Amino acid sequence: MAKKPTARTEFVLFDVIYEDGSQRSNRKVDASLLGGLDGDEPARTAIMDQDRAIADKSGVPPLAIKSIKRSGK
Repeated sequence: MAKKPTARTEFVLFDVIYEDGSQRSNRKVDASLLGGLDGDEPARTAIMDQDRAIADKSGVPPLAIKSIKRSGK
C-alpha cells in the first residue's frame, strides 16, 4: 500500500539585526505568511513571536529588532 503524502511547509530564511548590533542568521518564517501587500513585514511579527517564546524559556528579555532581510545564499 502506498504511503499518504504529507503536507510540506515551505520556509523563508531571514537575517535579523538587533538594536544592540547583534545578528541572528537563517531565522525560519513560514512562507504562507509572506507576500501580498505587506511583503515581508509579517516576518517581523513572526520573528518577534519566536523571540518572545525563547525569552520566556530562557528568562532573558527579548531584544528589539532593528532590521530584517531575506538571507542570501
